[in-house]
Amino acid sequence: MQKQKGFSLIELLIVVAIILIIAAIAIPNLLRARIAANEASAVASIRTVNTAMISYNSAYPTVGFAATLTPLGPGGITTACPTPPTSAASCLIDGQLASGTKSGYRFTAAGTAGSYAAWGTPVTLNSTGVNSFCSIQDAVVRKIPGAATTTCAGTEAPLQ
Repeated sequence: MQKQKGFSLIELLIVVAIILIIAAIAIPNLLRARIAANEASAVASIRTVNTAMISYNSAYPTVGFAATLTPLGPGGITTACPTPPTSAASCLIDGQLASGTKSGYRFTAAGTAGSYAAWGTPVTLNSTGVNSFCSIQDAVVRKIPGAATTTCAGTEAPLQ
């Protein structure tokens, strides 16, 4: 009697079951790691907007703070910076951030002659991020658990 070569159906099913168990353990951890990376990027982006707003106010004192993110950037995602920069395209932040969406977060800013506020909210709550972030002219980045907000009054807990 000859011995058959290869794997039996039971052996293959056991291997597939083990792979599925490992995947069930690994995939949620990968998703949490992606959310953490998106949130770290959002905090860095809000800090970048803070620095850009202060620089913009110093460079264009007659304008004050930028009314939106667009004047802080080059004028478009793929647009080159004008030489010299203008109040409409100051090139203080990259085009991707100036467009309002970066790393799973949506960014907005509102500025006047004397104050500004900036927000970063997840594009898809609990998928691209679980916290929103904001900052006002004191340049302290604050975390707001959960959904988007349109205020940043300074009463939220600052990041440590």
